Amino acid sequence: MCKHTSCVGVCPVDCFYEGENMLVINPDECIDCGVCEPECPEEAIIPESLDENGKWLELNTKFSNQWPNITQVKTPMPDYEKHQNEQGKLEKYFKDE
Repeated sequence: MCKHTSCVGVCPVDCFYEGENMLVINPDECIDCGVCEPECPEEAIIPESLDENGKWLELNTKFSNQWPNITQVKTPMPDYEKHQNEQGKLEKYFKDE
């Protein structure tokens, strides 16, 4: 996966949490300012109003309470370019452990 962290660099409330190959947002900490959305080159950040079945809210809530907080921009994962615009990354690469 990609795990770009440019969104982390613009977040005014440090509400991002880092897993092995993805980031999540703590919905209780997020102030819905939207500044992170245009920073994500994968367009992986969507407003809650577009999360029709609550799948992303549930995933973000669960893992933001388990993973460590990230407050600094990091280099993207190696080979991130080969995953750009790839569909179904969550199902292919994420393990709910």
